[in-house]
Amino acid sequence: MRVRDAFEDDREALAELADAPAEVMANVVHDRTVRVAEREADDGEQSDESGETGETDKTDETDETDDESDVVGFVGFDAMPGTVRVTYLRGTRAARERLLEEPVRFARKEGMAVEALVPENETETREVVEDAGFDRVGTGPRFDGSRTIEYRLDRA
Repeated sequence: MRVRDAFEDDREALAELADAPAEVMANVVHDRTVRVAEREADDGEQSDESGETGETDKTDETDETDDESDVVGFVGFDAMPGTVRVTYLRGTRAARERLLEEPVRFARKEGMAVEALVPENETETREVVEDAGFDRVGTGPRFDGSRTIEYRLDRA
């Protein structure tokens, strides 16, 4: 599995994972930091052992529309004063586990806490967030009429 910055051309794959219109996901790519996980055809869904992706790893920026890879997940987050807020975490369990490392790494580097808003009905995402050390701190805002749960990981 490789992780890279999302491109606007990823909007259809993101829309499918998020069950949202492609136009909305194109806006998300422009308005937030969005990282995608791709399964490469030649190696299955293996994690990047180093975990180092930095900003954008230039070696991972081959052809954006490479037919030999598939988007298997994405994370969308933004920084607010003192906090990084994760608003999207979708995909396979392995992809979500790997992608959650992205905002956590950024927050640690900047000395910030991380909040994650998880739709109440996404049991597997709640498990991924809890397994990563986040604590449930309350109820988050409603998105499209659905309740969310707010999780927090304090500064490291």
